Amino acid sequence: MTSFSIGETDFLRGGEPHRVISGAIHYFRVHPDQWADRIRKARLMGLNTVETYVAWNAHEPRRGEWDATWWNDLGRFLDLIQAEGMDAIVRPGPYICAEWHNGGLPIWLTAGGRELRSSEPTFLADVSEYLRRVYEIVAPRQIDRGGPVVLVQIENEYGAYGADSAYLEALVALTRDAGITVPLTTVDQPTDRMLADGSLPSLHKTASFGSRSAERLATLRAHQPTGPLMCSEFWDGWFDWWGGVHHTTDVAAAAADLDALLAAGASVNIYMFHGGTNFGLTNGANDKGRYLPIVTSYDYDAPLDEAGEPTAKFHAFREVIARYAPVPDEVPSRSAPALEFSAPLRAVGPWTDAAATAAPTDDPATFDALEHASALVRYDVPLPEGRGGLLSIDDVRDLAWVNVDGQPVGTLSRTRHDRSLPIPAGRMLSILVEDQGRVNYEHRLGEEKGLIGAITLDGVALRGWRSTPLDVAAIAARAAQSPADGATSSGASAQPLAWVGEFDLASPTDLFLDTDRWSKGYAFVNGFFLGRYWRNGPTRTLYVPAPATSAGANRVVVLELEQLLDPRAAFVSRADLGDVEE
Repeated sequence: MTSFSIGETDFLRGGEPHRVISGAIHYFRVHPDQWADRIRKARLMGLNTVETYVAWNAHEPRRGEWDATWWNDLGRFLDLIQAEGMDAIVRPGPYICAEWHNGGLPIWLTAGGRELRSSEPTFLADVSEYLRRVYEIVAPRQIDRGGPVVLVQIENEYGAYGADSAYLEALVALTRDAGITVPLTTVDQPTDRMLADGSLPSLHKTASFGSRSAERLATLRAHQPTGPLMCSEFWDGWFDWWGGVHHTTDVAAAAADLDALLAAGASVNIYMFHGGTNFGLTNGANDKGRYLPIVTSYDYDAPLDEAGEPTAKFHAFREVIARYAPVPDEVPSRSAPALEFSAPLRAVGPWTDAAATAAPTDDPATFDALEHASALVRYDVPLPEGRGGLLSIDDVRDLAWVNVDGQPVGTLSRTRHDRSLPIPAGRMLSILVEDQGRVNYEHRLGEEKGLIGAITLDGVALRGWRSTPLDVAAIAARAAQSPADGATSSGASAQPLAWVGEFDLASPTDLFLDTDRWSKGYAFVNGFFLGRYWRNGPTRTLYVPAPATSAGANRVVVLELEQLLDPRAAFVSRADLGDVEE
């Protein structure tokens, strides 16, 4: 068996100095049938290691329902890394940020405003159970037991959140008790406070940054006087949010920063090597005074793009790495452009009109109180004496469509800081609320979703709410089996409509679904939940992984919340991630 340890100046692999040249691939953002391809391409760029977070909420969306199969098969992912002759770094959190919903923490864990990321006993008890399950997978795959895992990280950028050393000590103790023997690390942004607060003397400190490598390594060295320097998140791109632009970084500048990092003798983990996709409803959000939900694509302007194709950055980074380490002779080539075609969509009827069967309550139930993990809840309340007036809501989380007697009145948006809307007289007020993504950073972690706080009409509280959760994936599955209602000529409607179409393929293939002529909603191919779309941009396509398609007949389902400007499913030759800043 090979050992892996930390020496006075270097990592030691089998007792010999070793530089970690790693790249991030999140198994939960990549179709499992494509894991091996992405890992192989990491080796071909010159990487010797693959790093991944572990997303707790992917493995245990409901308390006690642990899943480590198929999409969540972390063990298989690590085995594929080893089969490619590479090492692995595992970062189990429990908090991961990663622009992933709720920072990776399950909704059941964060409900009720409990204290998070701390040594509070009940939180630690839940974390201990989670980490025990993760380490059952990781421990037998450590390098000193013949596996690929060489490093395990404790927490994640904790210095940006808190300074509870007892919490970190507890994580270390339970990690060691679970049989983890490889070196333990922490990562923080290279500021004095974050590096001091986010680690312990017994842990090896690393840093996260994407530029000014020499300066930031010097700060890290002041806090980590011995052992190898490592940037364990070398940011080579950035993420996008709805209503923004597509973020890119200059290829030459990114390559130069990587070169400076390696020239200094440091180890590196490139974040991201391959970003992948926030399939389904897994995107996170940021809120630093303005709520900004993350888009479906997690392309990240990485060396391997969202569809797993090498980019100019791949080749530039490969050239830099070749100056410091062996690089394979083989270079992956880009695939041919994706197929271009379109298929008509037929309307199969409304999809947000489920009967309100819940007992009325004084206040609307939050998504959390309903234990509802899907995107939508509809809230219905009778208008007192049938009158209209000024509707006021303390906090809408996150986007609400307001209707009176089935007629649209307007929207209330958290991003716009909307709080009020005049409504006409009528019998029934209905508010459809979308959870657009859980905040994944800082102290808004775990906040509840829905209609929050006081809800009044002309200053008088509205009472007698019925809260109806809508499971988007289940609705799409039913829509796929529904007969058409004949409304194929126009997407216009006073209510959300479900649309279904069919297309044939000669063989399974990657596709890009063009959403630019649709408004807002969710799309599925053969029951596979591609994710959210929104004309608010920047993203104008959804990536369809080849394993989600089939030779022969395929079915697309679109759940549109507003209206389709063109009732067709158009597939285009390449991704369109939106306009970039000049």
